[in-house]
Amino acid sequence: MLRSNRREWQSLWCSFGYEDEINRRTGAENEFVVLKKDVDGAYMNKVELQGQGRCAGRGNQLPESSELSQMQQQVSDTSVVLSMDNNRNLDLNSIIAEVKAQYEDIANRSRAEAEAWYQNKYEELQVSAGRHGDDLRNTKIEISEINRMVQRLRNEIDSVKKQCANLQAAIAEAEERGEMALKDAKAKLAELEDALQKAKADLARQLREYQELMNVKLALDIEIATYRKLLEGEESLPTSGLQPSPHVGVSGSFPAVVSSSSGMGYGGGSSLGLGGGLGLGGGSGGYTMSSSGFGGGSGGFGGGSGGLSYGGGSSFSSGSSRGISSSTGGSVRIVSKTTTSKKTIR
Repeated sequence: MLRSNRREWQSLWCSFGYEDEINRRTGAENEFVVLKKDVDGAYMNKVELQGQGRCAGRGNQLPESSELSQMQQQVSDTSVVLSMDNNRNLDLNSIIAEVKAQYEDIANRSRAEAEAWYQNKYEELQVSAGRHGDDLRNTKIEISEINRMVQRLRNEIDSVKKQCANLQAAIAEAEERGEMALKDAKAKLAELEDALQKAKADLARQLREYQELMNVKLALDIEIATYRKLLEGEESLPTSGLQPSPHVGVSGSFPAVVSSSSGMGYGGGSSLGLGGGLGLGGGSGGYTMSSSGFGGGSGGFGGGSGGLSYGGGSSFSSGSSRGISSSTGGSVRIVSKTTTSKKTIR
């Protein structure tokens, strides 16, 4: 590569030197023409001066002016044909040899100067070529490093693109899973809300049924307690020759209220009366029911004529702050018949 650069520089400098030589030759030829014109002018001046000198030498030998005028008159009437010899006797060979010697001297000096200049330029070019060679090697090293860096960056870009694509796919998948999970959650929420509504409806229905059952149970408990009191009252009556067969009729309403607490209470008073001249009177009676047990109150009977009567009132209250109290009234009739011993309960 250095040799090719050297050849190029040499050809370039040779072309420049050839053109320089041509320019110098053209300038020397122009100078030669100018010098030739000057030489020709100087030679013409020299000839004129020689002619003037001759004329001055001959002027001393001319006749008098009268004779001169006569001769001029005679000459004026004649025509003279003159032939002139313009041969200047120029020594061109010596001039050409001199100019040739000058041009050879100029050419030698120019050649020496050109060689010295070319040598200096060649040395400078060698130095610059070495410097440029070092720069070229450094540039090649930098280019190789840049190429490795570019390759590494391309690999990193490809890996980052792959990661970005994977992340985008993962995001899309996560969004899809999230949407599906949200839909499932909404569906489950709707199902749970429906189940909650159904459970509330079932709870309300069961609560109503429980209230009805508790009302029935309380009514039955009241009737059982009433019958127990009636039986206890019949056992306490004196025996007679006529053993009546009582017919017991129970009428009345015994509503009850159920609360959410663990205990309930019921209280009331009642009185019974039985005909036949014997009577008992009771103040009040009642019972309470809770989670721990059941207790009954006391009752009394009062005498009347023609039958047995019962009357009283009852009240019920729950054991919590949300309880509801109510009061009821009822009547029980017991009718004695001597013709039958069958007990009828209504």
